[in-house]
Amino acid sequence: MLKVQKLRVEYKENPVGLDVRHPRISWQLQAEERNVMQQSYDIQISAEPDFGTLLWTSGRVYSDQCTHVELVEPELRSRQRYYYRVKVWDRENRHTEWSEAAFWEMGLLKAEEWQAGWISAPLSLLGAEAEQCPLVRHTFHIDGTPLQARMYVTALGLYEMELNGSRVGDGYLTPGWTSYNHRLQVQTYDITGQIEAGDNAVGAWLGNGWYKGNLAWDNRKHLYGDRPALLMQIHLTFEDGDEQIISTSEHWTAAAGPILMSELYHGETYDARLEQSGFSRAGYDDSGWSRVELLTHPKEILVAQENVPVRKIEEIKPVQLLKTPAGETVLDMGQNMVGWMHFTLEAPGGTQVQLLHFEVLDQEGNVYTDNLRRAKQTVTYIAKGGGPESYEPRFTFQGFRYVQLLGFGANVALQDFTGIVLHSDMEPTGSFTCSNPLLNQLQHNIRWGQKGNFVDVPTDCPQRDERLGWTGDAQMFIRTSAYLMNVAPFFTKWLKDLAADQLDHGGVPFVIPNVLGEKEHSSAAWGDAAVICPWTLYQCYGDKRILEQQYPSMQGWVEYIRQQGSDEFLWNTGFHFGDWLGLDAKPDSYSGATDTDYIATAFYAYSVQLMQKTAHVLGKTDDAQRYSELYSRIVTAFNREFITPSGRLSVSTQTACVLALMFGLVEGTAKERTVDKLLKLLEESHYHLTTGFVGTPYLNLVLSEVGHTDVAYQLLLQTDYPSWLYQVTKGATTIWEHWDGIKEDGSFWSKDMNSFNHYAYGAIGDFLYRHVAGIELDEDFPGYKKFVIQPQPGGDLTWAAAELETLYGRIRSEWRTAANQLEVSVSVPPNTAAVLYLPNSVLAQVRESDGLLELVAGVHSAEQLGDKVKLELGSGDYSFTYAVEPQL
Repeated sequence: MLKVQKLRVEYKENPVGLDVRHPRISWQLQAEERNVMQQSYDIQISAEPDFGTLLWTSGRVYSDQCTHVELVEPELRSRQRYYYRVKVWDRENRHTEWSEAAFWEMGLLKAEEWQAGWISAPLSLLGAEAEQCPLVRHTFHIDGTPLQARMYVTALGLYEMELNGSRVGDGYLTPGWTSYNHRLQVQTYDITGQIEAGDNAVGAWLGNGWYKGNLAWDNRKHLYGDRPALLMQIHLTFEDGDEQIISTSEHWTAAAGPILMSELYHGETYDARLEQSGFSRAGYDDSGWSRVELLTHPKEILVAQENVPVRKIEEIKPVQLLKTPAGETVLDMGQNMVGWMHFTLEAPGGTQVQLLHFEVLDQEGNVYTDNLRRAKQTVTYIAKGGGPESYEPRFTFQGFRYVQLLGFGANVALQDFTGIVLHSDMEPTGSFTCSNPLLNQLQHNIRWGQKGNFVDVPTDCPQRDERLGWTGDAQMFIRTSAYLMNVAPFFTKWLKDLAADQLDHGGVPFVIPNVLGEKEHSSAAWGDAAVICPWTLYQCYGDKRILEQQYPSMQGWVEYIRQQGSDEFLWNTGFHFGDWLGLDAKPDSYSGATDTDYIATAFYAYSVQLMQKTAHVLGKTDDAQRYSELYSRIVTAFNREFITPSGRLSVSTQTACVLALMFGLVEGTAKERTVDKLLKLLEESHYHLTTGFVGTPYLNLVLSEVGHTDVAYQLLLQTDYPSWLYQVTKGATTIWEHWDGIKEDGSFWSKDMNSFNHYAYGAIGDFLYRHVAGIELDEDFPGYKKFVIQPQPGGDLTWAAAELETLYGRIRSEWRTAANQLEVSVSVPPNTAAVLYLPNSVLAQVRESDGLLELVAGVHSAEQLGDKVKLELGSGDYSFTYAVEPQL
């Protein structure tokens, strides 16, 4: 049976509020049999869910494309909902039924459609330093019940909307963090079910957030503006076609709310005695409230929500209540998490309690907060009294495993506390498990590192006074992140901010959005995120549009590098972070021993190589030729500068060897000597890494690619310092910033820069998926249209399994060894094909479900290639078995 399923528009299911003028739709095929490929498709679009009248139809289009099908027609209108459905024919000319109807809805497409004004509470309401968070409200009347009601809203700062006493939407930290001077996201809500005939009231909480609050480590505030403001517009459509618009205006009122202080780093202070209960209901007496003030702020910068919203994803209950040696009362959540605590208490009015959030206990088992630096991570609650009351913050988040309780008294009950996990609501797409429990915990830690640091932007860490979108960390981890979750909308939004904040000369700030100023920019491996991230998204999702949109930014970065220094083929000028936190660094240095000129030129070559490929994909023939020639000259200059005539690297570090091999900068004798040198360096370190942020993501990949997967496994499975599994043995539940964040004796590496939730080294997940399980892209068929499965058993593993939900469907790779037999099971989604390499195999001995290969449906070809069997597979589920040598 053939069926169309999982219809999406711009990666999203039934999105409301798009502003993409030519949206793209994707679908999957479901088929019970093997070897299914799409031959053609038909798309219908209607304004009616029953498709009574068609606005547009593609007709039967002979194409196997089922992802990112661009709808060039019809011309789309603001606020219009469009229903669509798809029919597909396979290569046997069998067709599906029409898919179930899906839809998307446009938002406000033009700035002039905004009748609303920017409103803000008078500063005089909010205390001497204007730290108290304001409330704003408005009452309106409607005759009858609307057929459709939409709310369009954004803010300078953060907002939370209420309508007739109920919260609007399930997003948090809205409207999110963008390059506020250039781009500000608008959220659209379907409020049809919340509107009532007669009198209605709408209200909002406003907070500082990234716009006004404290950012970075110098205690700077007001980086974008000095007061929160709201812009909101409600559109009501009635059955007779009439419309009514309610919007923010000078007629709204404002008051100081119960949130006395709210900062992303420092937490929230809430006085429940000041609650304005019912302020978002009609009939509320706001006679004591003040009129709002109108602000002047551009609306041309408004864009529809691009990323998926931050949501409450899950809840965690504390695993134990600790009494530390110092007498502190501490909750242990059992997991380093990001979000906040929900709690219930019963206390007299005016009672103050505090929750101090932190990551680790110190050497003696007491509360440890030094690594938070200036971030206070403290929630203060003042009870109103009169019975049980519950609270959780609104406009802050914390990174923590432990919570110190202050003022709660002796009778603390665990059931009164719940950890609320927050992050961007990305669809989970990947899983990895194996026979080694420590590796499974490492995979868990990588996933939780991504969850904790993908809170609207890809942050370096979620707990101390930083939490910034460091470009280097993002490009190092993006490939791994794309296995674990669908990060396409997340990075699409972030890359647009990168382009917006990019400097006129093409330099790329260290962090995006940029809050460090124009002088902090353009380190190698950091600024290269401008090129590496779009290319990675294209490869993982087949998204050509991301290359089209980012091409000027990508080109700007490469041209910036080219213009540095006296030699346009070497990059030997400027500041660079180098191999950040490399273990071969000199004392009192954060940068590893690898020369920064070497790293900079290596990444220069890599970015130019990706530019050549990007230009080729986009049909920019002249650019592709120019960048191809530039790449060749950079490689020549690199070899002249850093490789001796006999083929020896002049920079003798693990990272130097890794970059030369990963980026294809050495060939022939130089490549052989570089491989030998890397193996020698690893032997000298007793097969432990000395690499930092730059070398670590590629280390195991390179070893496997040059035929030393056994050494890659040796590194992977080390459990003593320094190694990935050392952290696991020390109880880590996320990835650490430093290999020795906690030393063997329980002391700490540093108090200045020692995050225990820092995802960069989690890039080892790339190796787990691509080599251990063996799921790999084919660069010529992006988005897994055609892909490679090449599992590489090794170490002490007896089995490993990975799954990846692509835009086409689920890819699975699993291998198991038992009784000198290897079983390899794979799944290939409909409308795709795969090349499977069976390790250590002999063609005549391979069976599929006890059948001979030449009789197996879906196996297009089979051949012996050295010690591997290569199989060309159509879609379907397969299970291959064969005998292997005992040592495997």
